[in-house]
Amino acid sequence: MKKKNKKFQKRGSNSLNKLSLFQKNDGRFSKKCPLSIKNAPLVDYKNIALLRKYISDNGKIMSSKITSVSYSKQKKLTREIKKAKILGLI
Repeated sequence: MKKKNKKFQKRGSNSLNKLSLFQKNDGRFSKKCPLSIKNAPLVDYKNIALLRKYISDNGKIMSSKITSVSYSKQKKLTREIKKAKILGLI
């Protein structure tokens, strides 16, 4: 088998080549915010079942990239999780 010269190889237009943490993903993997839809659960420090979904096993708050929560809801969620932690509910 001959080795192809990497210098002159043509880059494929594979969509996976384009994916990176710092690049937009063309909206293919985007989801709607689960807290902004109709009849969404209320984000409150007393709603422990909801808050636990957005906390990792180590007790850290999961990022909005993973959970697909909008920016404003992520801020509110973070504030309510911190409140619940201070009060000892979580």
